[in-house]
Amino acid sequence: MVQVAILGFGVVGSGAAEVLADNRRVIEKNIGKTVAVKRILDLRDFPNSPFGHLVTHDFGEILADKEISIVAEMMGGSHPAYDFTKACLEAGKSVVTSNKEVVARFGAELLEIAAANGVRYLFEASVGGGIPIIRPMINDLASNEIRTVNGILNGTTNYILTQMFENGVSFEGALADARAKGYAEANPAADVEGLDAARKIVILAALAFGKLLSPDAIHCEGITKLTSEDVAVARALGCSVKLIGHTRRVGERVLAMVSPRMIPCSNPLAGVSDVFNGILVDANMLGECMFYGKGAGKLPTASAVVADIIDIAAHENGVERAPVFVPATEADYADFASYRTRSCFSFVTAADAEAKIRAAFGAVQTVKVGERIAFISDEMSEAEAEAAAAKTGLTLASRIRMI
Repeated sequence: MVQVAILGFGVVGSGAAEVLADNRRVIEKNIGKTVAVKRILDLRDFPNSPFGHLVTHDFGEILADKEISIVAEMMGGSHPAYDFTKACLEAGKSVVTSNKEVVARFGAELLEIAAANGVRYLFEASVGGGIPIIRPMINDLASNEIRTVNGILNGTTNYILTQMFENGVSFEGALADARAKGYAEANPAADVEGLDAARKIVILAALAFGKLLSPDAIHCEGITKLTSEDVAVARALGCSVKLIGHTRRVGERVLAMVSPRMIPCSNPLAGVSDVFNGILVDANMLGECMFYGKGAGKLPTASAVVADIIDIAAHENGVERAPVFVPATEADYADFASYRTRSCFSFVTAADAEAKIRAAFGAVQTVKVGERIAFISDEMSEAEAEAAAAKTGLTLASRIRMI
């Protein structure tokens, strides 16, 4: 029997216990072993839970228990989650997690500690909830050179944008609706400012390119400045707008960023709606490959946690291929100012606006939408885009990068 401890009995932690119990026979059939929860760490008691008798308030009890070989960390936040994870790995216990903050900030260090102690550190549930993405990038795409990753990585923001585009709701109204449905926290900053997506894209960048960037050091924009006018412009151009985590290699350096992107309706990411996530990986042999599904939720995320537990339990006598990346140095960061992309520019309509735009941007095709005049530019660097916009002498209403 494989004995498991759960750290944090919140939504995902309780879901993991539920999956392990309800699918116990399926798991045993698939790997030939019984996997059971022995202890659960939480500050609270759960007298009405069928797992309440397993709860302890003492982490040391789990650390000292030699029968527990796998620990599932679902506490959230950096501390004490990182400290407990490190202690478990050093004690010879494998750890699985859904905690993207710990993986994004300390993943390289924890992988090194795991390897030094002959155990594993897995984090399938840290990106995309229940969508299989981490393991496919490590194993199934191992024969490919990954060129880019573009992902809708946050269900809350995607729900808000879906309401704005499909139902004509304002950002404020869509956020209120997301709160009412339980998709957004009372303080939604991590979601709507792009911070949650930033943590996830640096994890995907590390898997793709081997360097773990800091989520605090990459360009990050949220969706709070998007307006109904932006929605109207996007529709006029046959596009939708999504919050996209993007990463690519630039020479020997790595670029990662989060920002709203205008996406042509022909792109598969344009059809990812509501709280769903979608991740588009472009590899040099396979081409584009789409991963789609529920990016959050109790049981979808818990199923990814349990998948990692099963992986470890099934290979106790032979470690499978593990993710490998190292902390990025200053020299590993691509210069964001030189990043080149097409953008949708939207200016406030004024006298001779079209002539001024053409003088600054060249022969672009403009459209007029209400009080705005908009167009999609040629590929330009960030610095060139800012300079061209200033050269028009017009009031810039918005600039949304294209995908």
